[in-house]
Amino acid sequence: MSAMESRQRPLLLFVDDSRVMRLAAEKMLGNEFRVDVAEDGVRAWQMIRTNPSISVVFTDLAMPEMDGFTLLKTIRTSDDDGVAGLPVIIVTGAENDEQARSEALRLGATDFISKPFNSTDLLARARAHANYQRERKMLVRQAMIDPLTRLGNRRYLQHRLRQELSLAARQHYALSVVQLEIHQFNRLFMRLGKDRADRVLLRLARTLRALIRKEDSIARTSVAQVTVLLPSAGPQGAQRFVERAMKAAAELGFQFQGQVIRLPLTAAIHTPTAHTGLTVRLVLETLASQASQAREAGGGMVFRDKS
Repeated sequence: MSAMESRQRPLLLFVDDSRVMRLAAEKMLGNEFRVDVAEDGVRAWQMIRTNPSISVVFTDLAMPEMDGFTLLKTIRTSDDDGVAGLPVIIVTGAENDEQARSEALRLGATDFISKPFNSTDLLARARAHANYQRERKMLVRQAMIDPLTRLGNRRYLQHRLRQELSLAARQHYALSVVQLEIHQFNRLFMRLGKDRADRVLLRLARTLRALIRKEDSIARTSVAQVTVLLPSAGPQGAQRFVERAMKAAAELGFQFQGQVIRLPLTAAIHTPTAHTGLTVRLVLETLASQASQAREAGGGMVFRDKS
């Protein structure tokens, strides 16, 4: 099997304090899935929150450090929608009574499998829930894409911003949020008509996408507005990005009815101090206020945080 084919296989996480059980799961699942293992809930949670490729979690209930109940609750209450929606299959043993199963169901368990399990039962559950998760992720991606520009949409921006704020708070790095808008786009729309205006938006989207790094996120958040997340970029880094974006937009000028049409942008830059209490709503409200000031000031204007 090639390295590419291996990476395309769904990734499962099996959590159990028994080395024998972890080895058995790896052997039974390894031909069809990539399998990661963890000996307790603490290690499992570290892996889940840092690896979005995990498709299904199998977990024992009785474990040291963090038991399966706590791991399940932590997953279901995550502020990352992708993590909160993970299928979690509880691996029950003889020591787990009906009350334990009821508590796991109350906390959001997806399914159960009993020890000692066999390869047929384990593979059946892995296949069913991995396929469900793949379809779920596909639907989520489709619901987060702007149909015209193929950039993310506002829902995507909120989802990514929630993730980036959480990471920035934990890892103590800078995060800048930039909002760019075509100045007086309504007038341009009335002059060009919908088809030509859409082509302008599409060209601008492709131009801006080419300027961002692989770790950045970009979304169309209004008709003529694009928002960009710049992890690890402080105010100066965000300013440099805005300058490149405005220069690139100006170079997109085109002829229409004998006149050269330019695309002046306005910009807002917000570099919040990330902490556990900071919400997506607060960041976007600050950005919207700055964008409004830039819009009123005119094309080419940039508003940023007050020092």
